Amino acid sequence: MNDFKKNKFETRAIHCGQIPEDKTGAITTPLHMSTTYKVGFPGDESGYVYSRWSNPTRKALEEVLATLENGTDAFAYASGLASITAVMHLLEAGDHVVAVDDLYGGTHRLFE
Repeated sequence: MNDFKKNKFETRAIHCGQIPEDKTGAITTPLHMSTTYKVGFPGDESGYVYSRWSNPTRKALEEVLATLENGTDAFAYASGLASITAVMHLLEAGDHVVAVDDLYGGTHRLFE
């Protein structure tokens, strides 16, 4: 990722994450619609394997969000419930979650 952190927000919003693609010459980040990727052998996770785990489009989005928020990393998920589940896995026994009563039903069931 290019170091855009020294630039103003407006410049970062336009230029970060825009890495020209060698194979196609695309200047803006293309949408990679593949669900699975070619791997060298079963269990090979050296590159992209499955789009729900990671893909070039989501990687570009995560890099842009991290840059715009002045962070080191960002994570994008396929759904809100997937992101909540990921955060919940960071908690340990005895930790507390404070939430409102009118949560999305899936979130409420997860918390219960």
